[in-house]
Amino acid sequence: MNIKFSRPKGFGEILDHTFSLSKDRFRDFFTILLIFMGPVYILEALILFGSGTSFFREVGPGEDWISQISNSFNESAVPDNMGLGVALGTIFIGLLSMVLFPVAEAAILIALNHIRKNEEYTIGSVIKKAFTRFWAMLGSNILFALIVFGFIFVAVLIVVPIGIFGAIGNPFGGILFIIIFGLGLFVGVGYLLTRWGFYFGSVVLDYESPGLSRSWHLSKKRGWILFGLYIIFFLIISAISFAVETTFAIFLGNSVLLTLIVNLTTIFTTLLFAVGYGVMYLDAKVRHDAEDLDEMIEGFSDQDKW
Repeated sequence: MNIKFSRPKGFGEILDHTFSLSKDRFRDFFTILLIFMGPVYILEALILFGSGTSFFREVGPGEDWISQISNSFNESAVPDNMGLGVALGTIFIGLLSMVLFPVAEAAILIALNHIRKNEEYTIGSVIKKAFTRFWAMLGSNILFALIVFGFIFVAVLIVVPIGIFGAIGNPFGGILFIIIFGLGLFVGVGYLLTRWGFYFGSVVLDYESPGLSRSWHLSKKRGWILFGLYIIFFLIISAISFAVETTFAIFLGNSVLLTLIVNLTTIFTTLLFAVGYGVMYLDAKVRHDAEDLDEMIEGFSDQDKW
């Protein structure tokens, strides 16, 4: 077994291992994601190009350069006769992404498990194995999405009415309540989703569907640390995406080329997150298996005493 995977890791060690794996196995992981995400993004680019969006540089109306670039992101600039087609194309791309992208992430997770065991693998073999868990992943992802939607719906249902009524009597107090209570809900919901979030790894590697209960056990005593890691990954990914999109948007406007560059960046950031998730999941397995072993040893010790 790979020594880096064989022992429990701390907060910083998980980040370091994630970046190290992302660098050392970049070609394999990027190729896997490109196979699934590339065609979807090319289709998106073709839909935009067909709607009349300029490929190299898209600018909108305005008297100066800044206004022209800013107005290029105005959705109303799309002709009415093309608006419906773009909307339908966007929906189709969203559905296609929901179906294909998890398979790519599963393939990376399977590859990481091979690395953990010091086993050889090929891109084709891990993709093929990922497809064997397709229906289990799809069902579990839908269930998890419904849980997330339910939490968000309930949170909005609680925060908005109370905040509105509070703002009528005391505007400052109402706004303060929305901020504090909203932040509390974000932390609470984020913690619960973190505890359940390893369902995907359980479905792919441990063949447990939907995997929510196993995820809860795997993340025992580590919920807040894992939640913090998710926040760190989110901040890193957001910073990279914002920097790339802002920089190129200044020169390209809302063009097809900008969309392709942003999507290429998304593949890279998805790689970071997929590897990070895999490292966190496999670390949780090591900790959980170690605890199970300790309990077995204690059980045998108790029997010997009798």
